[in-house]
Parts: sequence; structure tokens; C-alpha cells
Amino acid sequence: MLKAHRKTIPGRPRDPSLAARRHDEILGAAAKLFAERGYAATDLQIVADALGVGKGTLYRYFPSKEQLFLAAVDRGMRKMRECVDAARTAVSDPLDQIVEAMAAYLGFFDEHPELAELLIQERAVFRDRKKPTYFEHREANVGRWRDLFAGLIADGRVRKMSVEQITNVFSNLGYGTMFTNFFAGRAEVASGSGPGDCGGGLSRHPHRW
Repeated sequence: MLKAHRKTIPGRPRDPSLAARRHDEILGAAAKLFAERGYAATDLQIVADALGVGKGTLYRYFPSKEQLFLAAVDRGMRKMRECVDAARTAVSDPLDQIVEAMAAYLGFFDEHPELAELLIQERAVFRDRKKPTYFEHREANVGRWRDLFAGLIADGRVRKMSVEQITNVFSNLGYGTMFTNFFAGRAEVASGSGPGDCGGGLSRHPHRW
């Protein structure tokens, strides 16, 4: 017996950007809630309520709270890298690129202190991870900074030393200053001081250099 062929009525084509926007909205809301409440106290229902969606919507994007949290941290690191890249490419001189990149890096964390909080939580909650998200991103991007310092040394603009050493010094300096600013910034927030733009951290806090 031949089966009747059901005629398919074409519906509205799916907007691929809609899923991407919803994905980003979920991560943005989750980052703020995890930072404010802590990992343990942030249930997925709380995130869903903040977004005005059902809990099932979150599970379609993120099967677990752990995956949502780690994706939120990764999103923050990607946005930070975009900010630093934009600042670096805005100038041509390599030394200026270093200055502008560091300013953008610290400025980004001033503007988005929730990312620093998430990095702290990740180290505390997921101690068994082989490599925290911050250092995954650092490892993926450090090569171009080594190349930049190697070029400066070759041109005689920086004294001869290990490229690995000078790269690590600048990386560790930025990392440590970021957390120093974060803890100091809590007092500024309490006193009513607000964050600046993506690259404004250094001009507002020259004493932190």
C-alpha cells in the first residue's frame, strides 16, 4: 500500500543570528548572577527567571550549570581579548602596542569586574581542571606577544634577554595588577565611583602602574 505523501508547508526560515543572540544573552545574565551570588547559590532557575524564559530554554543551550558557568568565563575572556586586540591594532609602533594593550586589558577588567570574580570562583570550585580558562586563553595568544618582543629585541629597542622571560614578566604583571585593582575597586564601587570605558583604566588610576 502506498503511503499518502504529506505536503509540507514552508514556514518562516530560522534566523541563525537569533540563536547566537540568545546564547550571548544567557551568558551575559549568567556571568552577572554567578558573580553576585556565587556558583553554589546560583541555580539555573534563577538565571531563567532573570531572562524571563523557561528553564528548559537554558538546557537547550547548556546541559548543566557547570557548562553554563565555564562558557560564561570563556565569553568574558574572548571579549577581553577583542578589546585588547582593538587597542593594539589602533597603533603601529610595537612599544605603543604594548602600552595600549595593557591599558585596554586593565580597563576591561575595571569595566567588567564580574569576570575577575568568575576567575576567582573557577579556581575555587573547579580545582580539578587541568588548566583554568584564563591560562587556556593566555597559552593560545601568548605566541604573538613573544613575536612582538622578539622583534623589539632584534631591533635593539629592548635590551637582549630571554623572550620567554620578558613575556612572562609582562603577563604576570598584568595578571597581578588586574586582581589588585579588582580588590581595590570594590571600595571604589562602594563609595560610588563608576567604571570607565574599555581602555580607560590607566588614565583613571595612574598610581597603579
